[in-house]
Amino acid sequence: MLAGKLYDASDAELSALRRAAHALCLRYNQLSEENTQERREILERLAPNHGNGFYIQGPLAMDYGCFTTFGDGFYANFNLTILDCAPVEIGKNVMLGPNVSLLTPMHPLCWSERNPTRGKDGAFHSLEYAKPIKIGDNCWIAGNVTICGGTVIGSGCVIGAGSVVTRSIPDGYLAAGNPCRPIRPITEDDLMGIDGRNR
Repeated sequence: MLAGKLYDASDAELSALRRAAHALCLRYNQLSEENTQERREILERLAPNHGNGFYIQGPLAMDYGCFTTFGDGFYANFNLTILDCAPVEIGKNVMLGPNVSLLTPMHPLCWSERNPTRGKDGAFHSLEYAKPIKIGDNCWIAGNVTICGGTVIGSGCVIGAGSVVTRSIPDGYLAAGNPCRPIRPITEDDLMGIDGRNR
């Protein structure tokens, strides 16, 4: 699965990993924000590969959790979905708006490979494959963005609300749309001079 080859999603080991991750997500989502210690403990089990200053508002849905890496200063607003059937790598100081989805699974185009088939054990099996996602440092991903497998979002990017990212975005770009396209580089002209820090 992690190598990007066709695999049986009903595999017993994968199914057990998903069930465990889904159960942890459910527990996390049922806790109030005041339960900081228990929420932290759940995230340590669900998503152990994270840096400092790691925060997920919730509700949260992850397929595995262990195949996602979060850099320092990660923040996600409501309704984050990560289907990490391939590795998901997120850099430092990345912020996600509400309803962001990171989707690595891919499905064959031909129905003869995509439809479930009955295996020798009598159970139905379906084949899929997955492509990794990488998000560089210092990115802002606005609300309702979907990022598809096989894409890289360069460092310093802003992805506009409602975008569907189906191709890679170079460093330092404002990008938006469906499909998401680079609009223009982000430059010093975009500095707002907040608190005199920038100009």
